Amino acid sequence: MKRLLPLLLLASTTLAADYPRVIFSDDFAAEGFGKAWGHYKSASIVKDGVLVGITAPTSDHSAVDHIRIEGEKDLEVSVKFRFVSDKAKSFNVWFDDKNYKGSHAGHICQATISPTGVNLSDAKTGGFTLEGGLYDRKKANQLTEDEKKMLVTKAKRLPVKLSLEEWHTLVVQTQGDELKVTIDGKEVGSFKSAGISHETKSLISLTTNPVDVEYDDFAIKGVAK
Repeated sequence: MKRLLPLLLLASTTLAADYPRVIFSDDFAAEGFGKAWGHYKSASIVKDGVLVGITAPTSDHSAVDHIRIEGEKDLEVSVKFRFVSDKAKSFNVWFDDKNYKGSHAGHICQATISPTGVNLSDAKTGGFTLEGGLYDRKKANQLTEDEKKMLVTKAKRLPVKLSLEEWHTLVVQTQGDELKVTIDGKEVGSFKSAGISHETKSLISLTTNPVDVEYDDFAIKGVAK
């Protein structure tokens, strides 16, 4: 194990060098959310130095807490998180562009983290695309067999095992048409798909499904200009 430590440190250094520009960061030390934060159907709060993700019991949508930035292609999002109880099913890191009208809600790509798996998906050309009415027909369970097969190629599931109540560190990167994920300094995996290369990702969200996920040390970084 000791021989692996220098390699892990080198990998961490390389990741930091690839995305040296801090676009936004928040350690949630202040009282309440800062002005930069926006929300959609969220009952989340900032308490005791962490963001507590909360979906209201009566809500028809998971709690979304987001940051708007100038649109960029390649980004790194890092956040510490923990699943406080087994009521916490998962959370998403979303990359969106609200000016893009070709997908539902401007969704581009995302990583979903649960205690047992990481799901990576291309929303722009996958399940959220509006082209040909696919998104609406998917919601209505009216997809053709060919469309179902196509959607399988737009996502990838990676198994993980994350302990409840313990803090973990997530890093999600977009690099061209590739989405990459590391947890606790270890590479979980990556996924390539055309929609991920969208040029102007301008809204970064944490979506809590449904409750009992806590977050700390959230940061958005960009590549060197």
